[in-house]
Amino acid sequence: MNYHWNWAIFFDPAPDSSVTYLQMILAGAATTCAVAAISALIAVVTGIPLGIAARQNGIFGSAARAYVEIFRNIPLLAQMFLWYFVLPEFLPRGLQLLVKQSPEAPLVLGMLSLGFYSAARICEQVRAALNAIPSGQWQAARALGLRPVQTYRYVLLPRAFRLVIPTITSEFISIVKNSAVVLTIGVMELTASARAMQEYSFQVFEAFIVATFIYLTINLIIVAVMSAVELFTRTGADTRGGARGRP
Repeated sequence: MNYHWNWAIFFDPAPDSSVTYLQMILAGAATTCAVAAISALIAVVTGIPLGIAARQNGIFGSAARAYVEIFRNIPLLAQMFLWYFVLPEFLPRGLQLLVKQSPEAPLVLGMLSLGFYSAARICEQVRAALNAIPSGQWQAARALGLRPVQTYRYVLLPRAFRLVIPTITSEFISIVKNSAVVLTIGVMELTASARAMQEYSFQVFEAFIVATFIYLTINLIIVAVMSAVELFTRTGADTRGGARGRP
């Protein structure tokens, strides 16, 4: 293979700006982190109530299950295009113009799309974790006089959280990887920055090797943090259990 490696290219200025290629890649990585973090927050805040509702009968349970089926079975790319190209057309005229003219609209709509898509997956993870808890705990909480909201808050959700940490970790990693899809609506995240660098400099290997390394680093940090959270929750539970066992 006749390829000229040039790692010093990262310190050369990009043709369309005053920043270097390295700064452009790092700016893309920062955007990826922001998109992933806010999308994960949207997914968790939306997915947990949906997971609780999906276990219920009636209109709320049916609505939660319908949400999961819709968002889980439509490709993320198609959803991204719907949010960006179709949704603004149904907004009031003033808001529609604001969305279409705002330079931040692709970023915001990309976060919303990825967040609500991931919420459907977190909903199912939370629902499965709640179903894995023995029904006797619900009955015991009710016998103690706890209302349903208190039962979920103090009994079921803390236990479900411990059970769901491994799957939530995998979901956070998937959100980081799926964040690359926002490049299709014009967001300059990490993959888009790497692609722009290789188009300008023709150093394709250097650009995507560094981008790959950054993706790997971000996800390894997520794994380390979530492993620490899992260890902390297990250790805390074991300590409390041991304290209760002492006379």
